Amino acid sequence: MMTNPTGRLTQGQFSFLPDLSDAEITAQIQYGLDKGYAWSVEYTDDPHPRNTYWEMYGMPMFDLKDAAGVLAELHGCRKAFPEHYIRLMAFDSTRGIESIAMSFIVNRPPAEPGFGLVRQEAQGRHMRYTVQSYTTGKPEGERY
Repeated sequence: MMTNPTGRLTQGQFSFLPDLSDAEITAQIQYGLDKGYAWSVEYTDDPHPRNTYWEMYGMPMFDLKDAAGVLAELHGCRKAFPEHYIRLMAFDSTRGIESIAMSFIVNRPPAEPGFGLVRQEAQGRHMRYTVQSYTTGKPEGERY
């Protein structure tokens, strides 16, 4: 049984929904701003599930009151990296630490090749499994 029939990368909130429109993204950003969250825009061409540290586009945006500032950064990132994965991250610092409160993908490459499961035989009868992206065989910047 296939649990992800679309074959799309499923990380963060809203990952099983169709792509969010800019109006829906703006509503989510404003929700986070109303809660006092700081936003950042990140991008990558290697969205491996264990690759939690993506490249940050610009600086984190603290003390914003209007979603237009975050949306402007997002549009700049989309223009600079149109075929990369781009996500928005909201940080909650109310407990004295920067913890992620919201995270969702807002841009995807036109084709998502996905991941393969690599099986390796280990000592004895043990098997080891690794998840490997189909795109990492190409150099960075040429993956999509």
